Amino acid sequence: MFSKKRFPWVLSSIVAVLLVFTAYCLFAPMSKGDVDEDVYLYIDGDDDLDSLSAKLSEHCRSISVSTLLTLARHSGYQHNMRTGRYVITPSVGPLQLLRHLRNGQQSPVKLTIPSVRTAERLAEELSHKLMMDKEELMAYFSSNDSCARYGVDTNTVVTLFIPNTYEVYWNISVSRFLDKMSKEQKAFWKGSRKEKAEALGLTPVEVMTLASIVDEETANNQEKPMVAGMYYNRLKKDMPLQADPTVKFALKQFDIRRIYHNMLRVQSPYNTYANTGLPPGPIRVASVAGIDAVLNMVHHDYIYMCAKEDFSGTHNFARTYPEHLANAAKYTKALNARGIK
Repeated sequence: MFSKKRFPWVLSSIVAVLLVFTAYCLFAPMSKGDVDEDVYLYIDGDDDLDSLSAKLSEHCRSISVSTLLTLARHSGYQHNMRTGRYVITPSVGPLQLLRHLRNGQQSPVKLTIPSVRTAERLAEELSHKLMMDKEELMAYFSSNDSCARYGVDTNTVVTLFIPNTYEVYWNISVSRFLDKMSKEQKAFWKGSRKEKAEALGLTPVEVMTLASIVDEETANNQEKPMVAGMYYNRLKKDMPLQADPTVKFALKQFDIRRIYHNMLRVQSPYNTYANTGLPPGPIRVASVAGIDAVLNMVHHDYIYMCAKEDFSGTHNFARTYPEHLANAAKYTKALNARGIK
């Protein structure tokens, strides 16, 4: 028979157990098992509590997910879900995580701008790393009105992007993202880089355009200042740059390994065989190494360049056309020997 004298003690014990269990549910780490690394939860505009539950279940214990969802329903979180990228640390509990979600306390993304060949490819890469739509980005990139805000046009819009690593929020808007990239680009060009560009008689956009050609010509950073110096000499002599990568860009055929004479007739302002001077804009997002190679180019008197016949990715340079023809013959022979068409 249950003793009335023991009832307060039993009740207190039950209450204590419930309190301990409640505290455990609220504050115990959400991570499954022995996870000792941060994981990330991405909330986009289409999410609701059901999709939140599914995303949490990939990384978190069932009891913690149930606790967070219960708290979320009672607090009305489902009516004000904030997009973003949220960190789930090994020690975070349901209550703390819900506070982060409700308050929009995101974990920033370390975004590295890729050195890609086209604005479309850049938009695609960014849409994979941020909560941005590729088509929305392309609408900005292909509108001169949008570009004019940043002092560029649709040909030079990629000069807004310096391929460094930046901290941004995953759900940043396109306009705020471009504002940040413009600010970072201006900071990049402050000081000695701008002074060196002026000494060469080039604008930052022109430097990046030339750098994009240098980047396409060689992946060898040590050789880039030599290549830059050769193209600069041609610019100063008002000679066509005759850069094969600009023909590939004009044709939008980037996998071509050999340029034939019929390709050189492509009608495009990017065809530097048919036009003198720099093309209307970069043929890729110029690398920092490429930009600095132009600004710190080797000053020499070479005006011709041909890929080396050993396929090392470097070049033979020449001062005269006969020397260049001899170099070109060696390279052509090597291409034929390998059956490269």
